[in-house]
Amino acid sequence: MKAARIVVLGVALVAGLGAAMLAGGGDDAPEAPAPVAQAPALEVLVAATDVPLGGVVRAEDLRWQPWPSEAGNPAFVTRAASPDALSQNAGAIARSPFVAGEPIRADKLIKGAGSGYLAAILPAGMRAISVEISPETGAGGFILPNDRVDVLLTRRSTGAGGRDDSYSETIAANVRVLAIDQTIEDKEGEKVVVGKTATLELSPTQTEVLALSRQQGVIALALRSLADSASGPLNPDELSSTQRDRVTVVRFGVVSQGGTR
Repeated sequence: MKAARIVVLGVALVAGLGAAMLAGGGDDAPEAPAPVAQAPALEVLVAATDVPLGGVVRAEDLRWQPWPSEAGNPAFVTRAASPDALSQNAGAIARSPFVAGEPIRADKLIKGAGSGYLAAILPAGMRAISVEISPETGAGGFILPNDRVDVLLTRRSTGAGGRDDSYSETIAANVRVLAIDQTIEDKEGEKVVVGKTATLELSPTQTEVLALSRQQGVIALALRSLADSASGPLNPDELSSTQRDRVTVVRFGVVSQGGTR
C-alpha cells in the first residue's frame, strides 16, 4: 500500500512540474519584429507659395521639403549642397512660374542685380522691342504673352503711271511675344483684352529690320498654331537671305512674287 501511494505521489509530482514548466514558458514575451529600413530622404528647396513669371522671390516664398533620394534630380537645390539657399535665392527673379510645392531649379531663377524683370527673363543675345498693334493688326486681340507670331510688313509705293503697288513680306517668323502692354503672362480665366503694344523677342538683326520696317509701312502680327511653334524660331540670317528677299506684289488684284527693292 505504501509503494502504490509513493508511485501515485511521484506521478503527481512529475505532472505538476511539467505543468509548471509549460506555464512558465507561456510568459515569455514574443520577439520584436525587425525594424524596417527607412528610405534615405533629401531636403529639397521648393516653392512655399505660387511664384508668377517675372516675380521677385522672397525668403518666405521658399522652404525645405523632404524628398525621396530615388526621386531626386541633379537640377534640384538640396540642403546638403546649399545650406544657405533660402537667403541666397531671396531677391531672384523667376524666369518661369512656380507652383507651391514645386522644386526650385537654379536655371529658372535669375539674379537681376537691380535690373527690371523683363531684362532678367530675356534670353542672352536677344532683344525686346515693342510695336503698336490694333484689333486688325494683332489677330483681333487673341495674341497673348508666350504665343509665337510672324511679323508682317505691308507697304505701298507709287509705280509707273501713278499706280499704287502694294507689297507684303514676312520680316520675322516664329517670334515669341514677351508681353502685351504690361502683361507678361496669361492668367487663366482672364478675358481677352486688346492691347495697344506688343513686346517681341528678336535677335539684333531682326530688331534692326523691324525698326526700319516701322517707318516704311504697317506692321501686323500673324498668330502661329502650337504645332508650327514647336519647331522653334528660325535662324535670323536664313530669314534675311530667303523670306526677307522675297515679297508679295499685288498690282490691280494680280499677285506676283518679287525680290527686295
